[in-house]
Amino acid sequence: MRDAGNITHTMIYCVVPRELEGDLYEKLSDYYSDEDGVTVIVDRRHSDRRARNRRSSTARAVSGDAQRRVTRDRRRARVTGDAPPLALTS
Repeated sequence: MRDAGNITHTMIYCVVPRELEGDLYEKLSDYYSDEDGVTVIVDRRHSDRRARNRRSSTARAVSGDAQRRVTRDRRRARVTGDAPPLALTS
């Protein structure tokens, strides 16, 4: 693929779940062996990072509201009163 004088290559990763590595990895590697832009990899993650870093609700309650996100309306306040009537032109 060519983009404004720069050559960019598209890489596609075929991710095989660890549980299916024995059944699929070899087959998919052979299947995509002729494709330059495809790499077959095995997912080796043990757990989801977001779930691992998430604290329990009791831990959040103990830490208090000090670290809670505060949502504020940052829009400008509206002008009070009514708009003057529009002048009619013919």
